[in-house]
Amino acid sequence: MSPPQVPRYNVLGVGVSALTLAGARDLIVGARGQRGLGYVCLCTVHGLGEARKDPEFRRILNQSWLTTPDGMPVVWMGPASVERVYGPDLMLAVCEAGRGSGLRHFFYGGNAGVAAELASRLSVRFPGLQVAGSFSPPFRDLSGEELGSLRSQVAAARPDIVWVGLGTPKQERFMAGQGMSLDTALLIGVGAAFDFHAGRVPQAPRWVQRCGLEWLFRLCVEPRRLARRYLTTNPLFIARVAAQKMGFRNYPLT
Repeated sequence: MSPPQVPRYNVLGVGVSALTLAGARDLIVGARGQRGLGYVCLCTVHGLGEARKDPEFRRILNQSWLTTPDGMPVVWMGPASVERVYGPDLMLAVCEAGRGSGLRHFFYGGNAGVAAELASRLSVRFPGLQVAGSFSPPFRDLSGEELGSLRSQVAAARPDIVWVGLGTPKQERFMAGQGMSLDTALLIGVGAAFDFHAGRVPQAPRWVQRCGLEWLFRLCVEPRRLARRYLTTNPLFIARVAAQKMGFRNYPLT
């Protein structure tokens, strides 16, 4: 099964898949039973900032199976038909819709115990959910022995989806690197969705999300961790988008 024929639109040199939450959900659920399709990235302003600094990371986003519009500013840059495909919402939508076909899920990421807690909570929320396993990795890259153990665990579990919650850009690099050796259909990097749905970190209210102010809510909740990210990346994003819109800069999809 080749990558879906979903048009992409150019945001600062990253090809973002022009689709809706329902469209992304259906494509992912339809991957059941396949192997080695690739990985799905969720595109945010932070991710775009990383992509401008690092051509290799930009290549990872552009060679994904899907790179969805996760942040509202990324949605606003797309055609009118585009909807936000927000990682936490996508996880819930795929878990719910995949129950009928027996879609199997593996959860990889988070601090110690978070992946197992997430799997437990989702199983209660979605009766009949097929949880194939969970794994909370160390903060560093996996050693050869650890990667071999993870490969064996995933091969035995035979998941269709490996959900990855390591944060950007670490999760995307893992999926495009070590993660490609895992026996699964798709890896999907959803970052903070692990902490949100495990009950570790509060989510912004819906009206805050729709206004594109989720970054401000998260900054207030975790100022020490997120201040540098948001207070530098967001102004740079605005300046770069203005330059692209006015035709002063060309950002090729490389």
